[in-house]
Amino acid sequence: MGYRTVVMYMEIGCFVVCVSGWILVCSTMPTEIWTWSEVDSIVLTTSNYFSNLWKDCISDSTGVSDCKGIPSLLALNWDIHMCRALIIISIILAFFGSVLVLVGMKCTKVGGSEIANARVTFAGGMNYLIGGMCSMTAFSYYGNKIRAEFQDPNFRAQKFEIGVGVFIGWGGSTLLVVGGLIYSIFAGREGCRSSSKHYPAYRFPDAYAVAPAKKSLASLARSEISETRKSRNTSDTSDISDTSASSISGVTSITKTTATNEYV
Repeated sequence: MGYRTVVMYMEIGCFVVCVSGWILVCSTMPTEIWTWSEVDSIVLTTSNYFSNLWKDCISDSTGVSDCKGIPSLLALNWDIHMCRALIIISIILAFFGSVLVLVGMKCTKVGGSEIANARVTFAGGMNYLIGGMCSMTAFSYYGNKIRAEFQDPNFRAQKFEIGVGVFIGWGGSTLLVVGGLIYSIFAGREGCRSSSKHYPAYRFPDAYAVAPAKKSLASLARSEISETRKSRNTSDTSDISDTSASSISGVTSITKTTATNEYV
């Protein structure tokens, strides 16, 4: 089994994991039991109070339940608004992450080259990872707030416990974080390695080479001057030798001529 086949099956498995986590996070929005409390002070019936980010509900042992939406958004605390915003951002990011991963996976063959598919898959994995971190922050903060109020002896209001919606949110966020992290590692390694091979390091042309130092320039000038002087001296000596040789030959020819005339 080749490396590409292993990566393809890994991408399929991570896609199933991330989509499952996204579905679990989405299911926490209509879930009503984020917090719950049981009041058994009544003799015949037992009342249960439970709520989520959007409404408060009450039910009894007879099966009758009634829910009431939160009347004012501006009257809520800032932490409720923060949890709402983080969960909605997580759902949106996970949705776009699913679209990007479907385009970039090796088994779909929708994208272009291998490098482009790896980069698209890396973007989808980062969406999953950031979305999972956002939802994990929201659920963890909400659960920690319920725990702190329950364990605080000075808290006089009605105390609640952590409901099933928070636990489902923790599970879905964990799946998103794990799947997005695996996507980011494998796809990022392939995309970055391919891009580094495709674009080699830039090499400066020869015109931008480092200029020689002042000492080297001075030494080069001195060597050139000495070479010109040597060439001049050589030419002068050659000219003198040629002149002396011509003069000697002229004297020799004159002596020969005078000797011949005297003999005659």
